[in-house]
Amino acid sequence: MPSSSKAIVYPFSCQVDQVDDYHGTKVADPYRWLEDPDSEETKAWVEAQNQVTFSYLSEIPAREQIKQRVTQLWNYEKFGIPFRSGNRYFYFKNDGLQNQSVFYTLNSLDAEPRVLLDPNTLSEDGTIALSGLSISEDGNLMAYGLSTSGSDWIEWKVRDVETGEDLSDHLKWVKFSGASWTHDNQGFFYSRYSEPKEETKLEDLNYYQKLYYHQLGKPQSEDILIYERPDQKEWGFNGGVTEDGRYLIINVRLGTDPKNLIFYKDLQDPDATVIELVSEFEANYSFIDNDGSVFWFRTDLNAPRSRLIAIDINQPERDNWQEVIPQAAETLRAVGVLNNQFIINYLKDAQSSLKIFNLDGSWVREVELPGIGSVGGFNGKRYDTETFYSFTSFTTPTTIYRYNMVSGESQIFRQPQVDFNPDDYQTKQIFYSSKDGTQVPMFITHKQGLKLDGNNPTYLYGYGGFNISLTPNFSISSLVWMEMGGVLAVPNLRGGGEYGEKWHQAGTKLNKQNVFDDFIAAAEWLIASGYTKSEKLAIGGGSNGGLLVAACMSQRPDLFGAVLPAVGVIDMLRFHKFTIGWAWCSDYGSPDNPEEFKALYAYSPLHNLKTDTAYPATMITTADHDDRVVPAHSFKFAARLQAAHTGEQPVLIRIETKAGHGAGKPTTKIIEEISDRWAFLVQVLDF
Repeated sequence: MPSSSKAIVYPFSCQVDQVDDYHGTKVADPYRWLEDPDSEETKAWVEAQNQVTFSYLSEIPAREQIKQRVTQLWNYEKFGIPFRSGNRYFYFKNDGLQNQSVFYTLNSLDAEPRVLLDPNTLSEDGTIALSGLSISEDGNLMAYGLSTSGSDWIEWKVRDVETGEDLSDHLKWVKFSGASWTHDNQGFFYSRYSEPKEETKLEDLNYYQKLYYHQLGKPQSEDILIYERPDQKEWGFNGGVTEDGRYLIINVRLGTDPKNLIFYKDLQDPDATVIELVSEFEANYSFIDNDGSVFWFRTDLNAPRSRLIAIDINQPERDNWQEVIPQAAETLRAVGVLNNQFIINYLKDAQSSLKIFNLDGSWVREVELPGIGSVGGFNGKRYDTETFYSFTSFTTPTTIYRYNMVSGESQIFRQPQVDFNPDDYQTKQIFYSSKDGTQVPMFITHKQGLKLDGNNPTYLYGYGGFNISLTPNFSISSLVWMEMGGVLAVPNLRGGGEYGEKWHQAGTKLNKQNVFDDFIAAAEWLIASGYTKSEKLAIGGGSNGGLLVAACMSQRPDLFGAVLPAVGVIDMLRFHKFTIGWAWCSDYGSPDNPEEFKALYAYSPLHNLKTDTAYPATMITTADHDDRVVPAHSFKFAARLQAAHTGEQPVLIRIETKAGHGAGKPTTKIIEEISDRWAFLVQVLDF
């Protein structure tokens, strides 16, 4: 298996004498110094690593051709789902290679669209991105958030929709929050943190979020504090105004745990206090809409695949709650109210299925979809008779449809033109047995006529965590991989949300090893079924998926030909000490808990690399401005891996500058990263 024409000389990574005591277990942390991204030592290390990595990548003959093809295919119009507010429609569109999508408004669907906000004009390199927006009830004002270099810190401003001019409003230190307007169009609710220290704002822990009301034209210092809990530093708040404008619904979250609380405030009464409607973290409650005092919720209370219930706030006792639509065989993922009916998005074996019910729960019909894939949208107001949705699959670029709620007819509204023939590819879903016998589904997509001779380069991609579902999705990156003869395999691992909360919990905390077992079993199935062999098998994933592939590599270095961990959570003993990392304890458990520490230490990729071991070819990717999963995870893992590795295959780290966890990344940077990823695999998998 080729790696490079000459041996790679890795940068020197200094080791320090740092040992920590975890419940009586002594654990060395020799690369602790890499946790400071702003030190001169770390900056020099980053520069040296990037020099080695980009020098290696630049010498791969196929890289330039891959980049040209990615760029060529990427250059097509991409449309967002239109929505209406007041008398205006709004939507996003990207002409093709624009770094950021542009936000448009128009007065009718056949009118000439007008640019309302073009983020590409805010920076020369596209690293300022739109990261949240909210249109006022009358459609005349837009609150919008901007992120710089991929940071989770968002600054919010307000723009006059008619004139396109910004008002004086400017909100800072907002993170993990949207904005929700009151129906008088005079202001909006949002959540923020206290101002951090400037020099450590990308690493400091985020605690004590507070819910505020911002009144237009006033400075942020005069914003009205709506709710805070000084006794609960980990609680986070999202405030949303009901469609009738009567109530403020406060969703109270505890980290990333899907279990939440629901509070509300009557906006008609200036002296109204915040009422606790659901006051125990026992289940997930997602507010849908209300009919006067009756609030509808999607919940997994006593229903791991979720159901729809009604709570009358005048009779809020549990005994008075009503079930409107019971749990089904499929997983209920989202509910909307349109045409005075519920439209429900189910997942059936990780594929979308849409059904319509009357408000009393009686069946109306199933929505006919264009095929097997993933659906988004179906947004709008309670009495709207038209709506829009998106449909995509592994071989179908995201297409926007207009749907008539009365007749049940779908019409193509916007269909992108991509330079490929979808009939040249096929997708199938198989089920395989994991280590404990659990049946796990997996999508496999490739060119028609693939020979099952064990020689196909295969990219196995996974996530497996935080109740997130992987459903069929079109990507230019995957298309280029398959054009080159590659196979794309996407298993739906435990820890995700494909089969509801029971499936999610089966891959958390003390059960996290199930996720790695599911992924390893997927790899073994692909090899046993003749799709590929270890030397041709690459694995990849980002964030929690970065943890997944790094852990599987440390457990089974013999099984894979290449590994691509992106922005991964890799130091499982210190993840909770940075930014929002503490919130992930709901999925991972906490190193401060003796029993959970044992489980974390047993699979933590950083701590389970073995000295003098030949590891697969590896390219770690991270970003210097990632304040979600701080880059120290990847830095320390790269240093340790390079020290432990004895094989000839390259183990590199690619560190993006002026970028974060991934959201808002400009097109130019995305194309470069895709080109590097596939070029690396072409080189190390030898095809």
